Amino acid sequence: MKQSRLIVTVLGAAALAVALGAGAADYPSRPIRVIVPQSAGGSTDVAARVLTDKLTESLKQNIVVDNRPGAGSLNGTETVAKSAPDGYTLLIIAASLTITPALQSNLPFDPVRDFAPITQIVDLPHIVTVHPNVAAKSIGELVALLKAKPGQIAAGFSGIGTSTHLAIELFQYMSQTKMLLVPYKGGAPAMTALLGGEVQVNFATSSTGIPHIRSGKLRGLAVTGAKRSTAIPELPTVAEAGVKGYQHASWVGMLAPSKTPKQVIERLHAESVKILARNDIRYSFLKQGMEAEGNTPQEFAATITREVDQWIKLVKSAGIKVQ
Repeated sequence: MKQSRLIVTVLGAAALAVALGAGAADYPSRPIRVIVPQSAGGSTDVAARVLTDKLTESLKQNIVVDNRPGAGSLNGTETVAKSAPDGYTLLIIAASLTITPALQSNLPFDPVRDFAPITQIVDLPHIVTVHPNVAAKSIGELVALLKAKPGQIAAGFSGIGTSTHLAIELFQYMSQTKMLLVPYKGGAPAMTALLGGEVQVNFATSSTGIPHIRSGKLRGLAVTGAKRSTAIPELPTVAEAGVKGYQHASWVGMLAPSKTPKQVIERLHAESVKILARNDIRYSFLKQGMEAEGNTPQEFAATITREVDQWIKLVKSAGIKVQ
């Protein structure tokens, strides 16, 4: 009896694999649903709609963006993790995917095990920005100032556990400095506080920080990503400027449920990369402080794994708690 059940199980698994493989050959043959676990209008939603509008044309199949905000992006993300691995339910999500495991236990999904990365759509690097009254015109001078006045220089950010918060925590950890961290209810009030001199430092998004840097209201010291920003190329990276190994950028990426057929992942990747390489698309993103990426599934998977490990270690070391 046990042997019969084993045979049935093996045959059933084989039949499912054959069915998925056959479906992959003519993919896509019906509409695709892309779940965005954030509200309409934000950076993640904008990136999703720019890409999916063009994918609809290249794949010759309708793609519906389904916004599922709430529960810290958990509900929409879980829906994709538990969907059929056939390429007809996809996820477009921000870097919060790699931060959440460090801040919450008992997640209903595993960001590494339960998803098949397709490509990183955009990078959203931050800019280390200071009020003009701060006596620092470089990262080296800022680090020296912070070490001379530990805990006295205030840094504003958009809430506990956000990408901006962890960017600052990572900077403190790697530069061995300490600031007075002041959380705000969003990026806009944090920027207002910096402009008004209420705080002295902000790791601003490009779209928020660059206009004030260009006008002279704020001073930009460096960008937080692995490479210089196309939007403000005169600024070095934090790593270039002296904090060796520092690298942090928010991102938006597309993933499928794990075990999605390789042919489907390859098709979605190939079409997405062609779109992201277009000058009009790159310019469209750049105007909104985003830089088109389009890396390989393997590179995107490596980023996710690295960041999950990085944030778990950092959150534990810094004693960060979500309130």
